[in-house]
Amino acid sequence: MEVNVYNIKGEDTGRKVTLNESVFGIEPNDHAIYLDVKQFLANQRQGTHKSKERSELSGSTRKLGRQKGGGGARRGDINSPVLVGGARVFGPKPRDYWFKLNKKVKDLARRSALSYKAQANAITVVEDFSFEAPKTKEFIAMVNNLKVADKKLLLVLSEADKNVYLSARNIQRANVILASALNTYKVLNAESLVVTESSLKAIDNILS
Repeated sequence: MEVNVYNIKGEDTGRKVTLNESVFGIEPNDHAIYLDVKQFLANQRQGTHKSKERSELSGSTRKLGRQKGGGGARRGDINSPVLVGGARVFGPKPRDYWFKLNKKVKDLARRSALSYKAQANAITVVEDFSFEAPKTKEFIAMVNNLKVADKKLLLVLSEADKNVYLSARNIQRANVILASALNTYKVLNAESLVVTESSLKAIDNILS
């Protein structure tokens, strides 16, 4: 699949690049995508949730009512889970939600996500660029020139560029990511992918 290469002014440079079929043209695997997104979101969780158990509550341990004949559930002290304000049974405890996922599955998921974007013609390739200084106005002008201003945008760079990152930081629907850090969730969450030429080569090297 061939796509045109644009500059940041939105002008066609007259050059074309071929998207690697083994990365951008595979049959997407939905289950691999599900597993990779599930792991990504699980890793975002702090896991610091905690509720108090019966032994952790402060309160008298005196048995409030008789064992039988009260017409309700048997209960002991004021901390009983059956009473309002009592402990919680099997409540959440601090935990780590990480789980293992094979590298081949993660690679398949990323290639599947990129293939979905290629099928939807949602990938725009721009020649490598940089800003002399962090200016949001310049980034907005580039987005408008590329006609992706009304879409949730993911800009993929081959190397860290502080000026580009700071220029995009205040734009709500724009994200900047390195090709080496590209993940399935970010790709699928974006409506349009803007990829620089050098980052396209980096993606090929990583996933093909």
